Formats: sequence, structure tokens, C-alpha cells
Amino acid sequence: MKIGLLGFGVVGKGVYDQVQKRGDMEVSRVLVRRSIEEIAAISTANAEDIFNDASIDTVVEVMGGLHPAFEYISAALSAGKNVVTANKAVISAYYSELTALAKEKGVALRCTAAVGGGIPWLVNLERCKRLDTVTEVSGIMNGTTNYIMDAMHAAPVAFDAILKKAQELGYAEADPSADIDGDDIRRKLTISANIAFDAKLDEESIPMFGIRTVTDGDIAAFQSRGYVCKLIATARKTENGVAAWLEPTLVDNHALEAAVPANYNLISFQSEYLGRQSYFGQGAGRYPTASNVVQDCIDILGGQRSFYADKSEPMLPDNSGVAHRYYVRTCAADAWLESITEETLGDGVVTGAVSVAEMLAWAKAHLNKDSSAFIAAIR
Repeated sequence: MKIGLLGFGVVGKGVYDQVQKRGDMEVSRVLVRRSIEEIAAISTANAEDIFNDASIDTVVEVMGGLHPAFEYISAALSAGKNVVTANKAVISAYYSELTALAKEKGVALRCTAAVGGGIPWLVNLERCKRLDTVTEVSGIMNGTTNYIMDAMHAAPVAFDAILKKAQELGYAEADPSADIDGDDIRRKLTISANIAFDAKLDEESIPMFGIRTVTDGDIAAFQSRGYVCKLIATARKTENGVAAWLEPTLVDNHALEAAVPANYNLISFQSEYLGRQSYFGQGAGRYPTASNVVQDCIDILGGQRSFYADKSEPMLPDNSGVAHRYYVRTCAADAWLESITEETLGDGVVTGAVSVAEMLAWAKAHLNKDSSAFIAAIR
């Protein structure tokens, strides 16, 4: 296999290092913005040098972002080249376009590293579907937010302080919005749900609430009741289609999710025959992520020429049929909230059962009245 590598950052360098140790593949060209001595002999600043090279059969995209990644992946597929990517943003946003193009050209499009980093999540989801029916996918899909929540449970610490620590350690970006507000997780959930349920969900249609407003006081209140708070994404097969959402969730302190430490991920599926299966591991990082990229390349060498799902039916998530209790903290009076409140807990209240659709819509709107408000589902 001859590889054209798009990007030589953290993951790109990891891919290069791992391929160098193998005899069945080589990196022939690398697209870079600036000269790098280690790869000077094979580097180029012109992507066309890769797309027009007939000897390159597989393009690995690890640049990230939507553009020009989408245009580059499209060009590679159009040129009849297999594509492996770790780019969740582009796969989530252009799911139908890219999967259809790969199918039309008869080449492979693989993105195992896009969801779960080093966790072999998508390949096992695909494997399960060969014999079974997946009814739910869920889990902790972001290492940054899990690191923050884990630290806040370990010792009393303010959110801003632990976020700064996460940035110092390289777990969080200078602008952490995509992580703490949920956008990163929503992209991973979109891809997972689309594959699990042969769906085509638009990520913007999936409601979410992040952890930006959680306080150490909230955490103390949860712990007093034996709860651990995690940011959990869920998609579920329903009679009418799919339900999909993500929100802070209180789980029993003996639950599997409660034990996930530091920046690790835990992603699960529920199926009719197998029941629940969970996958735990590093959700990011140079070599964990690069390992799944290279594993995809090995699968292509073994004859893999398809995506993880054959069908893609447009769907809108309907969360009206899913309901549970919520913890809600706000300093703004609200008649609807008062009407469903059952008890107090710390600085907040606990509601009766409320549909996910109704609560997440209310919470999004209520932030305009109280930007410090916080909610968490109670399992």
C-alpha cells in the first residue's frame, strides 16, 4: 500500500511512525504547510501531487476541520483512491455525500479513529450489525469533559480551575467550547447513530446540554446521594425512528460509567442478542488515534472496500418518548419548573419524569434568562 498523508501534526506524525515499522505499506507523499526536515524528501505543499499520483492507492486525512478536508477527501475518492480519516467533523457534516461517493467509485472510506480515538468502536459496531440488531448506542465520548468531571468528583475544585489545568495538560484546547458545550461529542454520536441505525441524522438536529455551568456545589450535592455526574451521549432506536441527545447524567456510583477515570472514554451498544457491550480506552492522543488509522489501512489491505453501513435513511431525532427525572439549578424563577418540582437537592431541585425533548428545549431557552443554570438527567 502506498499512502498519501494529508497532515503531519500530532496524529499525522503518529501514523507516519507506525507505518515506518511495517513492510506492507509506505507513506509516499505528505501534504504539509511548512518544510519539515524529517519528511523533506516526500513532502509537498500541493495536494494535487497526491491526487494525481497513480501509484498512491490510499489517502489518509488527519488535518481536521471541515475545509479543505472535505474537498481533499472528495478529490481522493473521485480519483479512485481509498480514504482513511480521523476527522469526525467532516464525516458527521458530509456523511451522505462522502459515503455515496465512495460507494460510487468502489473504494473504501474508513473512519474508525473519528469516534473513540484508539477504541475499536466503529469496527465492532459494524461487526455486531452483521448478525444482530442494535437498539442503543451511548457513552462517554470525550476525554476532556471526562477529565474535568472526574477531577471535580475527586476533590472540591471549581470548574474554571480544573478547565485551566486540563488546558495546561493539553487535554483541552485554548477555546474549549467544542468539548465542554458538547459539539465534539455530538459529532461522534451522529456518526455512531447513523451507522447503528442506517440513518442520516444532521448533527444540528440533536439537542444537547454541556458542562460549562456545573459547579463544585452541584457535585457535592450529587455525591451526597451516591451519584456521579458524567456527560453522556445516547441514541436509541424507537418505533418511529431514532431518539438522540446528550446531557450531563447522574449515574449510581457503582455504575460502569462512574468508574471511567481521567481522559478515558467508555462507549457501549445494546443489541437484541448480545445485550450490552462496552468499549473502554484512550479516546484521543497521538499513538492511540494513529493506531486505529493504521488498523483501517490494514483492513483495506485485507480487501475491505465498504463503509460501516450500507444504507442512510434521513431521519429527525424524536426524543418526546424518552423521559426521566432531572436535577435543575437556576436562580431565575420559572413557573413550569415549579410545577414539576418534587424535592430540593443542594442548590437545585429534582423534577418528576420529564421528556428529554421538553427538558432540553426548556434548558436551552432558559439559559437566556440565567446563563449559570445547570441541568443533569437522573438515571
